Amino acid sequence: MKILLLANRFPYPPYRGDKLKIYNLARRMSKNHELYLLTFYQSKSELDHLPELSPFFSKIRTVYQPKWMSFLRCLPALFSNTPLQLAYFKNPKMHTALEEALTEFNADVIHTQHLRMSQYSKGLNRPKVLDLPDAFSLYWKRRKDTKRPWYFRLLDRIEISRLIRAEAAIKDYDLSLVCSREDKHYLEKLHKAENIKISFNGVDLKSFNVQSGHDYSIDNQLLFTGNMDYAPNVDAVLHFVDRLWPKVLEQFPNAHLTIAGQRPVAKVEQLAAANISITGFVPDLSKMYASASVLIAPLRFGAGTQNKVLEAMAMGLPVVCTKVGFEGLEIEEGQGVMLGKTEQEFNSKLIELLGSEHLRREVGEAGLDIARNRFSWDIVSENLVNYLRQASQS
Repeated sequence: MKILLLANRFPYPPYRGDKLKIYNLARRMSKNHELYLLTFYQSKSELDHLPELSPFFSKIRTVYQPKWMSFLRCLPALFSNTPLQLAYFKNPKMHTALEEALTEFNADVIHTQHLRMSQYSKGLNRPKVLDLPDAFSLYWKRRKDTKRPWYFRLLDRIEISRLIRAEAAIKDYDLSLVCSREDKHYLEKLHKAENIKISFNGVDLKSFNVQSGHDYSIDNQLLFTGNMDYAPNVDAVLHFVDRLWPKVLEQFPNAHLTIAGQRPVAKVEQLAAANISITGFVPDLSKMYASASVLIAPLRFGAGTQNKVLEAMAMGLPVVCTKVGFEGLEIEEGQGVMLGKTEQEFNSKLIELLGSEHLRREVGEAGLDIARNRFSWDIVSENLVNYLRQASQS
């Protein structure tokens, strides 16, 4: 097939969810299909990475939109019905670039990544698939319920109503994809949509490879990973350190928490202490997983599935997480992940894992098996190709 990928971010370096997904899918789909990439880029330095991407695409077409321009485009959207999330990626040049791409590349199907990019492809009379990382309005609904200044919560409420209207675009596509059953059910009920399928997030089993097995004798080493300027991650670590961490230290005085991820905001950096390390960017996260006892994922808002959880499972590292990030995995508790629905339950499961090497091994090895058989990017990309083929033939 000839597949045009319409992406919201330049997919290299692949250090965040939306970049990570396009990069890993393209690496695999390019072996048997012809790919064309159309994407935004924010910094001219990103184009230095074209050599890393070029082997996977017959052509890469880019539209320059620096951050200052994106913020500028959000200003008039404040007084319209356009969600800020779409306004941030609004650019007439992208419409022109897409028209030119479709003229020079006779695509069998268009793969549109994220609701943000639906503003460019939703009206096209072409076979097309919308690939959503999550149910966006569900993410914002959960965000609204966290403790934040009143003016942010007011803005969230406005954004939610706009996003719900924008999400109705899912019905304009031959297929719309989400990465969890929870998100699928939510969107089906909200929009009366019948064209939604599940396409799991994936994990690179070569990058996250335990080789001889995880060392479950490692004690008292907690790990949190993720981009540390991303609101759900920032909220999660701040809340954990404030509310749950002291109770962990009562049971395990020698416990140490490592927060690993690029671009930590000031509030995160201020958490640094004798028993809390803030690493900043880590080029090889697999080493962090290999040296940990337990991964924590105490997210209070978000949707879809969490890459950090999948990566930990692929490394055989047991996880404790909240409801956010668990339901999308479609696993039973103990299959790599322990579920803490409340603060008390989260801490109880975490303390239980920290206190038992046997339980860490049991949970970690169960997760490793599932990661290898369900969440490999090879499997995910094969399933996506089947969806794209289905759309191209409809």
